[in-house]
Order: sequence, then structure tokens, then C-alpha cells
Amino acid sequence: MAVVTHNKLVRDKIPEIIKNDGRICKTEILSDDDYLAMLDAKLDEELNEYHKDQNIEELADLMEVIYAVVEARGYTLEQLESVRKEKAEKRGAFKEKIFLKTVYE
Repeated sequence: MAVVTHNKLVRDKIPEIIKNDGRICKTEILSDDDYLAMLDAKLDEELNEYHKDQNIEELADLMEVIYAVVEARGYTLEQLESVRKEKAEKRGAFKEKIFLKTVYE
């Protein structure tokens, strides 16, 4: 039997999917501190996958991790959206495709 080492945070149903596929996996439940560290690593992983594939599935994966980070850090999605909207109102969004080249002072 081949053994593949992953050592990464996975979605909640992945162990069940592996088992239903007739395979065996070893898991552990992370401490809160380790969970936050692994979420940060997962953000990097998902962002890299988006850069590689640039598809909507990778964006959805990135959002799922962001939602998990929000909750793990004690915020709510409503707070996140409120902060996003406030920043967009004060500083704008990215809809106008503005590329800042130079500021002369």
C-alpha cells in the first residue's frame, strides 16, 4: 500500500470521502493556534492555485478559507462585509482599472 503524506488542512468531508473511496487516512484535530497557522498557509495555497488556474472554483476555494479565517479570528461575515463596504466607500473599489504610475511630491 502506497502512503501519500499531505500534512495540510482539508475540508471537513475529505476524510469521509477518502473512506468511502476504500482508502484509509490519518487525521488530527488542531489546536486553535495551529488551526490559525494552517488557515494562513491554506490561504497561500489557494491563492497560488488561483494564480495557476484562474478559474471560479479556485476563487470559491479562496473564499471558503477566508470565511473560515473570519470565524476563527472571532469576526463575523457581516463585520467583514461592513469593513469591505466602508473601505470601498472611502477609498473606492477596483472597478475603474486604475493603474497608479507616479506621484510627484
